[in-house]
Amino acid sequence: MRASLFITCLIDQFFPEVGVNTVRVLRKLGADVDFPEAQTCCGQPAFNSGYQAEARDLAKRFISIFEESEYVVAPSGSCTSMVRVFYPELLKDETQWLKRAEALASRTYEFTEFVVNVLGIKDVGASGEGKVALHQSCHLLRELKVTTEPQALLAAVKGIELVELDRAEQCCGFGGLFSIKYPDISGGILEDKIESIEKSSADVVVACDVGCLMHIGGGLSRGSCHARTMHIAELLAKSDA
Repeated sequence: MRASLFITCLIDQFFPEVGVNTVRVLRKLGADVDFPEAQTCCGQPAFNSGYQAEARDLAKRFISIFEESEYVVAPSGSCTSMVRVFYPELLKDETQWLKRAEALASRTYEFTEFVVNVLGIKDVGASGEGKVALHQSCHLLRELKVTTEPQALLAAVKGIELVELDRAEQCCGFGGLFSIKYPDISGGILEDKIESIEKSSADVVVACDVGCLMHIGGGLSRGSCHARTMHIAELLAKSDA
């Protein structure tokens, strides 16, 4: 099974270890992973800012680069939802491009849903330690409807104790450009998230989107909570073997 890795901008620029561990896990599970080097941004920042023409150009470029892939896998619910949910919306008035967008969307998956729903694997042979809490990122949960896949993978990790966050599905306040345009609101939402993390006594907060982790991690670093953040691919890549 061939999977083309879509790495996303934040991971490429700030969290390359997430990309490395995503590939490590997928190859361990038997996937043949390739990396189209021509890839750039999926266009989500432009789309969310109202720059439809610019986002449309990036969408067409992305489709042209990835449409020969058997599957496209991204360690990000946010960017996956851009391709799967919003590309067809963005290209709805261009018939041929719409068909190409819909075809690619049907083969594009967020990392955890690909592992569970396409590869059919819940136990990747990972191990860890301490108390682990899962933050449900907004696009993953609400746009892609990925609800149980991350939990199933975490439940099989040996040596960790899963703990629940109060209002685990509540936004962390990042929202990409939202946190820049509305910093006071973003910060207030983040305070609620940090409070729930402290209450859980989690050692590690795991999520499927590095944007959320960057935002939550920043909040944790400015307070007294000892918890740290980790992308789920990093945890799943850990093994005693």
